Amino acid sequence: MKKLSVKTLLAASLFSMLVGSGGALAQEVEVVNISKIAGMPWFNRMGEGVERAGKDLGIKAYQVGPSSTDAPQQVKIIEDLIAKKVSAISIVPNDADVLEPVFKKARDAGIVVLTNESPGQPSANWDIEIIDNAKFAADNVEEMAKAMGGKGGYVIYVGSLTVPQHNLWADLFVKYQKEHYPDMFEVTSRMPVAESIDDSRRTTLDLMKAHSDLKGIVAFGSQGPIGAGRAVKEKRAKNNVHVFGMMIPSQAASLIKSGDIAMGVTYDPGSAGYALTAVADKVLKGEKIETGMEIPGVGKAEVDQDKHLIQFHNVLRVTKDNVDSLY
Repeated sequence: MKKLSVKTLLAASLFSMLVGSGGALAQEVEVVNISKIAGMPWFNRMGEGVERAGKDLGIKAYQVGPSSTDAPQQVKIIEDLIAKKVSAISIVPNDADVLEPVFKKARDAGIVVLTNESPGQPSANWDIEIIDNAKFAADNVEEMAKAMGGKGGYVIYVGSLTVPQHNLWADLFVKYQKEHYPDMFEVTSRMPVAESIDDSRRTTLDLMKAHSDLKGIVAFGSQGPIGAGRAVKEKRAKNNVHVFGMMIPSQAASLIKSGDIAMGVTYDPGSAGYALTAVADKVLKGEKIETGMEIPGVGKAEVDQDKHLIQFHNVLRVTKDNVDSLY
């Protein structure tokens, strides 16, 4: 029998590693997160979490995003990723209903689909939330009630009226407020301005002029508190109108320090990016997704198998005392 050379043995070994049982070259794991919009500080931070998880797990993981919050742009990105045959797609949907057909197409192509801020998405393998929705809404009400003395008018800002999670938080906020603080009330219906500093600033100026009883603003969307805070600063109204919401601490720091934003009640989007990527890796490896599962730096999860929901609770309160020490 002819003795094989070391080079031949190494080549055979490498080939066996690359070839799967079906005879095709094994595909590199590629996990792609799709933000609502590219370039926004909130999603820049989320992308950092995605890339950090990829490095920790030894897989290719990165983030892409549309140039606006127009849902068809997210559809086009997903279509391109399906054609590219990536392993997994995670996404923060701009419109859950518009995206549903392309999610089905991705799943049919064998791609894992994960969502963030979109509980109940029919075609997602899992929806992953960094905070407990009901507790998060209650936390926001309690902080606003302290500032308002438990009475007076408020308004809720959301990213859009089609973002599932923002509107769920708004629903839960109103429900908790009515049950615990009946002397508080909405001065108007929720406003879809919280992904735009200019829109939230302009809306805040208009509402302060139209509603003398406006005492509180809560923004589910990271640009909302910035715009609202700027409007409050312009009108020197920080003692009368109290702004709360989700934010990137560094972006809000000057307004937090001046008191024009009362407090950030938020979470670290980097944790969401990390968790989405880590869960995608687990699903691709066939690992069990169950309560008690721990994601490094995020914590232990509560898992609802029926609702395909993975939930943590990492609320971050951003104040004058801690804003400079946060990420």
